[in-house]
Amino acid sequence: MTVRIRRVTTTRAGGVSAPPFDTFNLGDHVGDDPSAVSANRKRLTAALRLGENAVAWMNQVHGDQVVVVDGPLEAGAGAVDKTDALVTTMPRLALAVVTADCVPVLMGDARAGVVAAVHAGRVGAQKGVVARTVEEMLRLGAHAGDISALLGPAVSGRNYEVPEEMAAEVEAALPGSRTRTSRGTSGLDLRAGIARQLTALGLTAIDIDPRCTVDDPNLFSHRRDAPTGRLASLVWME
Repeated sequence: MTVRIRRVTTTRAGGVSAPPFDTFNLGDHVGDDPSAVSANRKRLTAALRLGENAVAWMNQVHGDQVVVVDGPLEAGAGAVDKTDALVTTMPRLALAVVTADCVPVLMGDARAGVVAAVHAGRVGAQKGVVARTVEEMLRLGAHAGDISALLGPAVSGRNYEVPEEMAAEVEAALPGSRTRTSRGTSGLDLRAGIARQLTALGLTAIDIDPRCTVDDPNLFSHRRDAPTGRLASLVWME
């Protein structure tokens, strides 16, 4: 039986955090008042209508670790530690990734009943965290041709300036990432590289959110505003 896959990305609006985290900051590692972050996460959980503890968060470390979550985290458990990707076959369990320029990758196979959320920054994407997540989804019964992917809001290539040597290193590991910025300097378009990687893995349903976190004032951007808050991108099955 085919399940329904839902994907959501938040904006800056609708929370209680004070500047510079105003207002709907969902990151608990950026210096915001913990009570404000907790209140914002409770608002999000209530809006999703999935029940208490139905969102699995990560303590992201820019690595390539993938963890399978088989149920809601225990109350007070916080988040899955030291990982940058979550996979589950459990319905009504939302997997969350927090970002403020990195790429949130939300994937799902509605036929097999497998979903995944990935934090793909420059380092993690270069290490292959997205490909490793697809491998884990396949292990759990997904089929590449049935997996759909959404690459959420992130810094665009026109605004992601990096040294020439860094661009070359990322391009070698993630072909299609290297680009030129709006100023004509060396840059990276991680979403382009990830989309190319996913295509090579057999995925055909790949959507890219057109929003650039640096350009859009409704989104958090570390490159533009540090210190600042974090957006959340979530995927789950109904």
